[in-house]
Amino acid sequence: MTHCPSLCVSVCMYVSVSAQSAVLDSVLSTFRSICGEDNVSLGEAVREQHGKDESVHRCCPPDVVVFPHCVEEVSALAKVCHHHRFPIIPFGTGTGLEGGVGAVKGGVCFSLRNMDRVLDLHQEDFDVTVEPGVTRKALNAYLRDTGLWFPVDPGADASLCGMAATSASGTNAVRYGTMRENVINLEVVLADGTIIHTAGNGRRPRKTSAGYNLTNLFVGSEGTLGIITKTTLRLYGIPEAMVSAVCSFPSIQDAVDSTVQILQAGVPIARIEFLDDVMIDACNRFSGLSYPVTPTLFLEFHGSEQSLEEQVNTTEDITHSNRGSDFQWARDAETRNQLWKARHDAWYAALALRPGCKAYATDVCVPLSRLPQIIVETKEDLIENRLTGPIAGHVGDGNFHCLMVVDPNNAEELHRVHLFTDRLARRALAMDGTCTGEHGVGLGKRALLCEEMGPMAIQVMQGLKDALDPYNVMNPGKILQPREL
Repeated sequence: MTHCPSLCVSVCMYVSVSAQSAVLDSVLSTFRSICGEDNVSLGEAVREQHGKDESVHRCCPPDVVVFPHCVEEVSALAKVCHHHRFPIIPFGTGTGLEGGVGAVKGGVCFSLRNMDRVLDLHQEDFDVTVEPGVTRKALNAYLRDTGLWFPVDPGADASLCGMAATSASGTNAVRYGTMRENVINLEVVLADGTIIHTAGNGRRPRKTSAGYNLTNLFVGSEGTLGIITKTTLRLYGIPEAMVSAVCSFPSIQDAVDSTVQILQAGVPIARIEFLDDVMIDACNRFSGLSYPVTPTLFLEFHGSEQSLEEQVNTTEDITHSNRGSDFQWARDAETRNQLWKARHDAWYAALALRPGCKAYATDVCVPLSRLPQIIVETKEDLIENRLTGPIAGHVGDGNFHCLMVVDPNNAEELHRVHLFTDRLARRALAMDGTCTGEHGVGLGKRALLCEEMGPMAIQVMQGLKDALDPYNVMNPGKILQPREL
């Protein structure tokens, strides 16, 4: 007797879908009893909203969306899902860039927007604890009259717990670090509903050498190990003075060489952002600016008036030695905000270059000494392969982005973009860098992660995943590739 493999696959898929549907029917009433009728949604529009982020990955809506109000509800919901082996996908604001919220195996999306309290602010200790519905802009608005701020700024107004889950960073990372350096403690609900505190309940020391670093295990785990329901963060004093500047260069090499030399000189620069000529042209058009269409650095200095003068003088000497233009200054808060808004609007400026197209942002990070080489080679690759990919980057820590603008209906162009992004990542790996500096792995970079880490490290990661989530219900399909059975 013969059998048809495709028929077997179809039957298995039907059985799987039928089983999932039966599980959904059995858990819905329990979900409603835990968080209320109005906080459980089967609506198509709501499910689709929670099945995609800002990436090019297709929408994969969950079977149901729940809106818990507290950690106890999250824990109770997780216990139900664990018992029924029903997938869980945590959702913050949906601003991710690697398909991290897609429900590739169906299941339930935990939308955490209703958990939006700033819980504990300790001004004298420079720390604060927040729930997952609190965004970075909301936190800084809350802190406005305290003289403190939280500087990690990925551009989007992302959820702070989501930023911890993806190990986000952004324009200020060169001075203040990424989320990995700024998370002190986490409250996490594990796959079976257990609630843990990664540094101990209520603990918030500035440093510790007590046991395994569980906090950083969950920072960057992208919802695959647990649901972050609180994060305790480092805060900083608002600088006495801030000043921003823009400097144009005749070549990419000159701009990036300046970046490396500024850091080598020990200038404690707060932000140093690179935009290539294509990106600066797009920003000029979109934001009504008039900067020269050449490789450009956006810089910002924080400190006392006296220290700022020293920082600026050193930086100007370095940029002039690399054929940089005179600085165009932004001294008052309104002008500085306009400048950085233009930088943060780079995504929309790139999209405006080709109306009707989609944007796909990919990022890599390399050691500073390799930064000039990789950006120059990447620019040549884009030109050679006729691709629209403005470059913008947090070059102060070796991290940059290509904002690929592509016609989603052009299969040949999509293929060229895919090949380019693979070449870019492997170029970074060949230079002892990483395939992602801040976007995370999600769906798009799982194979590259294997190349970067090697089989033994991946095996250890898989062991951790199996120990914490034996039924693979936590955001399945992300970071680690599905294992062959």
